[in-house]
Amino acid sequence: MIADNRGVHYQIVGKRLYRQSNCMFPSRCQGIEHFILEIIDKLPNMDLIINVRDYPQVGRYFSNDQQFPILSFSKEVTSYADIIYPAWTFWSGGPALDIYPNGIGRWDLIREKLLKTQSKLPWTKKKNIAFFRGSRTSSQRDPIVMLGRSRPDLVDAKYTKNQAWKSKADTLGDEPAKTVSFEDHCEYKYLFNVHGVAASFRYKHLFLCRSVVLNVESDWIEFFYPYLKPWIHYVPIDKNFDNVVEVLEFLNDNQLLASRIAKRGFEFIRDHLTMNTIRCYWQNLLTLYSDRIISYRPMKPDPNLIEIY
Repeated sequence: MIADNRGVHYQIVGKRLYRQSNCMFPSRCQGIEHFILEIIDKLPNMDLIINVRDYPQVGRYFSNDQQFPILSFSKEVTSYADIIYPAWTFWSGGPALDIYPNGIGRWDLIREKLLKTQSKLPWTKKKNIAFFRGSRTSSQRDPIVMLGRSRPDLVDAKYTKNQAWKSKADTLGDEPAKTVSFEDHCEYKYLFNVHGVAASFRYKHLFLCRSVVLNVESDWIEFFYPYLKPWIHYVPIDKNFDNVVEVLEFLNDNQLLASRIAKRGFEFIRDHLTMNTIRCYWQNLLTLYSDRIISYRPMKPDPNLIEIY
């Protein structure tokens, strides 16, 4: 019942992977299974419940009988105790947009495109503007869009259409803007990152533009967020947006500092968020999970599960 309600039940038995037959989001399961299958020869037998929904499942303050360990790609750290794994989007199942109808696509392939794009756009050729394009998955994004209307000299921020769009009211009274590719984001010196329903999938991509990432403060994280440091790899923006204009004016007046932050953020993601490090993280995560959290070792696969190849 736990698997049915809060995640997908997986087993690793005898270096083989098994899963319950139904997966709510098949491409998300595919993205998870890709990495597990690559390292399965190094993993012991174990049972896993992996959440493929956007929202975490284990409340930090629930009673003990509800504290079954569940793996989720993202969580709000003050309220949830899920164990975080690298999101399926590194391989498949990312957000489907009009310019990415099958999802954003594999991380290694997008990395390659963005690395080529940024090499043609040195800091001095980028537009001196803070940029945002995205759908209204959270009203927390509204102040950025409104600032773009009142200060177009500093901010270019507009809402695009998503599946829930019904009228201009869903884009704060304007027609929805066209979706902008990640490569075209690289034309701007400053790029906003704001969480939506959960942690934002765009975050890692923005760094590879070698632009300054303006990260709006949030308690939502993915597995790699804690390694990124404010004013070293990105510039923090107050969650109430009280300091946006001040920060942008400061960065414009201190271009050398801004370019160095952009460079450090770019180099960190380029060097440390690769397909090899993601595989390594998965291996360490599942090894520690089986050694320290779950003592039970299944000896035979559950007959209700199917084998995943």
